[in-house]
Amino acid sequence: MTIADYAKQIPNELVGMVRSTMIVTSIVGIVLGIIALVWPGATLVVIAILFGISLIVAGLFRIYTAFASSLLSGGWRFVLGLIGVLILAAGIIALFNPEESLVFLAIFIGVGWIFQGVADLSHAVAGSLHTPRWLLVLSGVIAIIAGIVMILIPGLALATFIWVAAIMLIVVSVVTLFTLPKKVDDTATF
Repeated sequence: MTIADYAKQIPNELVGMVRSTMIVTSIVGIVLGIIALVWPGATLVVIAILFGISLIVAGLFRIYTAFASSLLSGGWRFVLGLIGVLILAAGIIALFNPEESLVFLAIFIGVGWIFQGVADLSHAVAGSLHTPRWLLVLSGVIAIIAGIVMILIPGLALATFIWVAAIMLIVVSVVTLFTLPKKVDDTATF
């Protein structure tokens, strides 16, 4: 069976729904990208607020898990609850001080990139069967440099990140509009 034969089996109604979804998400992506380019500061504040909300939810989940995990020992439940309280407190602080939480978020991302870079370099030294060694070294060095930059100048790094992400969001959304699936004519031959 060829790809064209499989395409004929997809109902035109389904293709229409997929097209509609792709059009709506592309338009939303273009609008969000433009908003991020026009108001990068406001975009960063929204990200900080969402970060605070996610910390609050994660903290509450940990606290719930500490109470609900009857199979864990009392010590582990206490540790889970304590971590939950700390994460919850960090989320509340982030909500009331979103600009400062962006610095914390940038440092968190930077540390994560440094760890990823070190992991990539260690895989390169150990010899990976799945990825060329030079690519692991390149990836590791870039991740470590990006992590250091994110930690040392978080404001500039986040602003640049928002700018690049907004442009990419607009580009991907426009390209998606050019790749919409077409309805298949039953009488057409491929």
